[in-house]
Amino acid sequence: MADLDPKAVLEGRIPGRPPIALIAGLTVSSLCALLVLGLTAVFGGAGFEIGVVLAILPVPLLIALVLALDRLEPEPPRNLAFAFMWGAGVAVLGALILNTAGLLYVTVPIFGEDEGHAVSATLGAPLIEETLKGLVLFGLLWYRRNEIDGFVDGIIYAAMVGLGFAMMENVTYYMRAYEEGGAQQLQAVFVLRGVIAPLSHPLFTSMIGLGVAYAATHRRGRVIAPVLGLLGAMVLHGLWNGAATLGGGGLLIVYLLDFCILVVLVALVFFERRRTVALIGRYLPGYTHTGLVTPQDLHMLGRIPARREARRWARGVGGKGAARAMTDYQLAATELALVHKRAERGVADPAWFAYRRDALLALMATARQAFLRVPPAAPPWAPQGPSGLFPPR
Repeated sequence: MADLDPKAVLEGRIPGRPPIALIAGLTVSSLCALLVLGLTAVFGGAGFEIGVVLAILPVPLLIALVLALDRLEPEPPRNLAFAFMWGAGVAVLGALILNTAGLLYVTVPIFGEDEGHAVSATLGAPLIEETLKGLVLFGLLWYRRNEIDGFVDGIIYAAMVGLGFAMMENVTYYMRAYEEGGAQQLQAVFVLRGVIAPLSHPLFTSMIGLGVAYAATHRRGRVIAPVLGLLGAMVLHGLWNGAATLGGGGLLIVYLLDFCILVVLVALVFFERRRTVALIGRYLPGYTHTGLVTPQDLHMLGRIPARREARRWARGVGGKGAARAMTDYQLAATELALVHKRAERGVADPAWFAYRRDALLALMATARQAFLRVPPAAPPWAPQGPSGLFPPR
């Protein structure tokens, strides 16, 4: 118990150093991003420094908004960082090479200069860019399937990939705007891409995230769901790029369409959050015999406001240590319910299920130890009854 690493248990990994594959992936992605920035600085024209600053400026806020949707069952930070850097590095460099090659050797020779650029923007770029961004999601599906517990996870990973890609792409757009129209045009492009529509790439790639999430949590549709998600991302991306040739009316229609899809995705996130905590009341009553949970605890764990109140109470009676322990207890209970959900759907290996279940129960027991060191106090969710966090002393 004393050697238990709560973070490793919650992330479903073996404690210790990060895996070599992750280090290599982050290294390659970072080198690709640096190469793109170097090429942009050398061949992109004036305004490189301005473009970089404006491209990075909204990213911390956008990442914070994405992570705010992931608080109930947070994804491993190292995986999120890799997804972001893949979008900013490998996907951008690959798109730069393939899009340029497509223009030079396919679309322009076939359709001519103007028509070739239009075809590349509306057909070639969406196909290439969404495939490259989707590769990291397909990799998670293949190698880290158990990390994806539902649609929210797919949306979060897709959003991180899209934010990384958009950040690097915006450097070029801002440089071009500054070079062609000075500060006035730069301001207009920044408002459009950095303020009004900063989530376009995350929105497109979220379609892949939904397909991958379905494939990771269901026995059927494991091939068709990611393919349909990829096609959906390409269609949305193509409509966005093609709207520029249709004038203001076309742009307005595409903006409204993307806004409606964004609203649906956010609603899906909140719906799945509530459904996830409801799973606790379905699966965890079977663990009351362990003494780690009681009916009163299940009531607290199954309601988001009650969970929030419990964390505040823990901080009040035991400080940061008790608050951290309460968070670990709640997250472990949530993960345990999701593990049972995977098992019920037949997508969990029995050996993995047993190992994961025992590790999460051990973490809940470890979290309880923090409350043995605080003064006895009736928790707000169990004022008259027993609680697994306060066993008899």
